[in-house]
Amino acid sequence: MNRFGIFAKTFSRPSLNEVLDAVIAHGFDCVQFNMACAGLPTLPESVPGAVVQSILDNKLHVAATSGTFNIIDSDLVRRERNLARLGVLAAFCTAAGCPIITLCSGTRDPFDMWRAHPENGGQEAWSETIGSLEIALRVTEHFGTTLGIEPEPTNVISDAPRARRLLDEMKSPRLKIVMDGANILEPLTEAFDLLGRDIALVHAKEPAHGKMDWPLYFALIHECGYGGPIILHGFPEDKVADALEKLNSYLKLSIAS
Repeated sequence: MNRFGIFAKTFSRPSLNEVLDAVIAHGFDCVQFNMACAGLPTLPESVPGAVVQSILDNKLHVAATSGTFNIIDSDLVRRERNLARLGVLAAFCTAAGCPIITLCSGTRDPFDMWRAHPENGGQEAWSETIGSLEIALRVTEHFGTTLGIEPEPTNVISDAPRARRLLDEMKSPRLKIVMDGANILEPLTEAFDLLGRDIALVHAKEPAHGKMDWPLYFALIHECGYGGPIILHGFPEDKVADALEKLNSYLKLSIAS
């Protein structure tokens, strides 16, 4: 049975312990972590031991840690720095018992990594994405951390077919998929047919809005054999209870059908 987790960043608090307390107070024991919750950059130069200790003391399961940056950033110095810092994040993941670092596949847009660019579909952007992911896999190899790529319509890996192509070309057992149905352009059934066997983490974005066939989404998650957590995000703290209630109802519908 899948359990629900949440982006820790959903809760804005002055300190990490207060963030973690808020996660627990809302009924979650599982998070996708972001170093911003500890007042650090998403990809920090170093991670204080107190950050790991806070997570361990609170007995939270860290399903994944966000390592998102533009992996085809036109600023090569910044790109190389962020790739190197994935090793720092992987060391944190090992200490905190976290198996996955989540990434995006990047964009040619020089200012916003979530904005589309006409060159994203070209061979040069594809090749640079492959090159950056090869470095990312090498940097994190010692720790055995899984890297999860989330298909995003505005990025190089914009849909399920391109994600399948990426996995087939790279052939790495540590490169997997973060599935978020809200980002999928093709029918959900097609996306799960292509990617279901390689899903490392599932997201549920903005569930309170009900724009997606959630019972079908949950049914496909079950059918593909994914038994891990489903991570909520994309809504403010005051909508958390409503989102969780709706997700539970959708999950029950998918089981009943």
